[in-house]
Amino acid sequence: MAGQNPPRAWQRMLSGRRLDLLNPSPIDIEIEDIAHGLARVARWNGQTLGQHAFSVAQHSLLVTDIAAHLNPTFSNMELRAALLHDAPEYVVGDLISPFKSALGIDYKAFEIKLLEAIHQRFEISALSENITAAIKNADRVAAYYEATRLAGFEVSEAEIYFAHHSIPNDLSAKLDTLTPWPSHQAQSLFIERFRTLAAA
Repeated sequence: MAGQNPPRAWQRMLSGRRLDLLNPSPIDIEIEDIAHGLARVARWNGQTLGQHAFSVAQHSLLVTDIAAHLNPTFSNMELRAALLHDAPEYVVGDLISPFKSALGIDYKAFEIKLLEAIHQRFEISALSENITAAIKNADRVAAYYEATRLAGFEVSEAEIYFAHHSIPNDLSAKLDTLTPWPSHQAQSLFIERFRTLAAA
C-alpha cells in the first residue's frame, strides 16, 4: 500500500544506540549492550539443568577460559576475540544449529557481517586461521561439557556431534562442575573480563 513505512531493520538498545541489523555500524555497538543481551540468551534453547538458564555470556566466559588454558601464548586481543566469538547473538539470539539449517537462508553471512563490525569496534584485527581454529576448538570443548553436564546428552551421543577432546585434568575438573549463573552475575562477569582484557 502507498504510504506504508518500510519494514524496520534496526533495534533500539538500552544504551540508546540504534543498531541497523542489515548494515551494522561499529559506532552503534556497546559492550554493555552485548553483555546485557548475551546474559539473557539461553544456550541449548533453555533445555539445561539448574535454577537458571545457561547463558551465552557464561558460555563465552567459559570458552575464553578454555582458550587461555589451551593456548597460553594467546594475546589479550585474541582472548577478546574468544570472549566475543558469539557476540552477534546479543541481537539475533542463539538459534540451535539444526534450526539454522532449516531456515534455508544465509544466516551465517549475517552473523559474520555483524561480528566484523563488533571486531572493528573493539579493535580486534583479522585473525589467522590458526587462531580462529583454536577458538573454535575451545568452543567445541565447552559445547561437549555443556552437553554432557547440563543438556542431557549421553557421552557417546555428544562425541558424535562435538567430538571428545583431550584436555588437562585440572581443566577437566573445572568443567565437570558447570553450574548456570543468574543473568546479573553472567552480565557483570562478562563486562569485567572484557574490561580486564581491553585495559591490558
